[in-house]
Amino acid sequence: MNPPLVSVILTTFNRAWTLKDAIDSVLFQDYPNIELIVIDDGSEDNTKELLCAYKNKMMVLTQENSGVSAARNAGIKKSKGEFIALLDSDDAWDKRKISCQAAFFKQNPEALICQTEEIWIRNGKRVNPKVKHKKPSGMIFEPSLNLCLVSPSAVMMRRQLFEVKGYFNEDFTVCEDYDLWLRVSSTLPIFLIDKHYTIKRGGHKDQLSNFHSQDKFRILSLLNLIKSNNLTQDQAAKAKRVLKKKCIIYGNGCIKRGRKEEGEYYLGVGQSVKMSG
Repeated sequence: MNPPLVSVILTTFNRAWTLKDAIDSVLFQDYPNIELIVIDDGSEDNTKELLCAYKNKMMVLTQENSGVSAARNAGIKKSKGEFIALLDSDDAWDKRKISCQAAFFKQNPEALICQTEEIWIRNGKRVNPKVKHKKPSGMIFEPSLNLCLVSPSAVMMRRQLFEVKGYFNEDFTVCEDYDLWLRVSSTLPIFLIDKHYTIKRGGHKDQLSNFHSQDKFRILSLLNLIKSNNLTQDQAAKAKRVLKKKCIIYGNGCIKRGRKEEGEYYLGVGQSVKMSG
């Protein structure tokens, strides 16, 4: 019997300079049954030429620039694998990454999602994550409220996870992962495999987080989550506390930068949150 098919969803936008490393890290995996789908989200560099060089080694989807959420969703819906793994075009994998996670799912048939540990590279140099970035394992909803503790490039999921929890929110320019992982972790464990099999690169100028306020989207995510009424009373109370804190920080930051109207709006949002009921 062939091992289960794993669909790798690799999204890219104007990242030809790092895309080859990402693709090669998938093609060189020691797991024998992988479907690679690359979604070119409207690149204007030489991405098309680079992808052509790989010919029949992958499926390539092209679309007008619509954002990483729309690109990931398109790839997931086109894929056929029992399992889904995501990879950002500026990241890469150890060759054992997929086989390690496939073995985990075989040993844990009740699990729907897991992630590996990461090696962080910033501006070409390895750095150590701060204590606050330490990844927990299991029911991680509460620690995930303050910041995202799940990396898209490190996860692998059973396909039915998206049927249960939905897809990435395509209205989110950034923090689309924070939004989905909160929906997931509110009821499901997210397991950590203690292997540093994901190489996460950062520090380059074209990172989306350099152009958009993350707290603004985290506030929206928390508002949507609370309004969904899908949280327990305890989870809702903890989400509201974090929401109020983020509204104060973001609102005061806006006012400090001369965006008084926007700042007052978010301070008002925070003040309007009812902590009970």
